[in-house]
Amino acid sequence: MRQVLVVHYSQTGQLGRLVQSVCAPLLARDDVQLDFLAVQPATPYPFPWPFLTFFSIFPETVLMRPEPLQPLQVDANKRYDLVILAYQVWFLSPSRPITSFLASPEATRLLRDTPVVTLIGCRNMWLMAQEKLKARLDALGARLLDNIVLTDACGSAASFLATPLWMFTGRQQPFSWLPKAGISEAEIADAQRFGVAIGERLAQGGPMEQPMLRGLGAVRIDEKLIASERVGTRSFKAWGTLLAALGPQHSLRRRAGLIVYIVFLLSLILTVVPVTALLKKLLSPLTRARIQREKAYFAAPSGE
Repeated sequence: MRQVLVVHYSQTGQLGRLVQSVCAPLLARDDVQLDFLAVQPATPYPFPWPFLTFFSIFPETVLMRPEPLQPLQVDANKRYDLVILAYQVWFLSPSRPITSFLASPEATRLLRDTPVVTLIGCRNMWLMAQEKLKARLDALGARLLDNIVLTDACGSAASFLATPLWMFTGRQQPFSWLPKAGISEAEIADAQRFGVAIGERLAQGGPMEQPMLRGLGAVRIDEKLIASERVGTRSFKAWGTLLAALGPQHSLRRRAGLIVYIVFLLSLILTVVPVTALLKKLLSPLTRARIQREKAYFAAPSGE
């Protein structure tokens, strides 16, 4: 019997459905035992989010500072053949409950010398979050075998508005003229193919050392977002450090700083981002080879 642990945190329920889809073929097998660990913060996050509360967690999220969690319902001394780690992306970083789990003593024991498959459900920008997660997994002695990423169906431009409105209203399509936010249900259902491939590899026995999902389109790299993610991550870290220094999460100084930051962020999106996109398009003939190398790197280990 092969032992698999599925670690996940889902706020809206979308990532939970994605986890269920990927795991359905594994649950149907007699030779695989699945344990599920739903990570929950000690103080649950609201949904939908109040506007300033949403941004108030920005500094601790981008700085990957752990928070107290509810007791983890898992036997941390059990040895697993595989861990599936499912997470959302918050502010170009893994969600704070997941980074808090990775900082826990239980994660230290569970992930040491253990193969891991990461499963991401997000708007569209996940490259730098995965880089941060890879560093944490490496520090814990885990082995990343594969990465699965599903992103919002409405496209990058529309999701700038659609996804925040989902967070603030609790509705995926609060207005009829706006595309529905989130991953399409058809794509979520189709994710079962990854579970089928994982189940077939588990049935072969032996140590799991090579990617299982190559050729299945587990990830898609949008080359237009690579530079934006790098710039955004550096900016987020600088602002996160500054805002954290202003005071605790709900202090008046932190809130005042957040208002300044939100104005700055909106100005950046409306001015610098379009100009940067235009420059990248004009320079693309000169940078094509480098971009292809970067796409191959970020697509690893599963590949596009």
